Amino acid sequence: MKYLMAFVVGGIICAIVQIFLEKTKLMPGRVMVLLVMTGVILGAVGIYDKLEQFAGCGATVPLSGFGYNLWKGVKEAVDQDGFLGLFRGGLKAAAAGTSAALIFSYLASLVFQPKMKE
Repeated sequence: MKYLMAFVVGGIICAIVQIFLEKTKLMPGRVMVLLVMTGVILGAVGIYDKLEQFAGCGATVPLSGFGYNLWKGVKEAVDQDGFLGLFRGGLKAAAAGTSAALIFSYLASLVFQPKMKE
């Protein structure tokens, strides 16, 4: 049942984003920033905690989950270190995912020889 909920919630998030991309004139980069900010805001309000418990990876894998992860890291670091946690928390919480994205995208660029679109 947990896998089904992850699939449904992740699919709903992706479908909403796809509709948003097709029905508005916003560029994909701005939509991605909106997703991250949505995750941060829903995390700060306390809604994303419940969504993560309900959907598991269906809520944490999309970009909104990245924003929520940043929020969690900042909140924990501020609780421990005070004001300096604002700068350290998000970087520490997201370091593994960001590093993996950079490393694997670099390896993919070596294998597939990407070219600029004309």
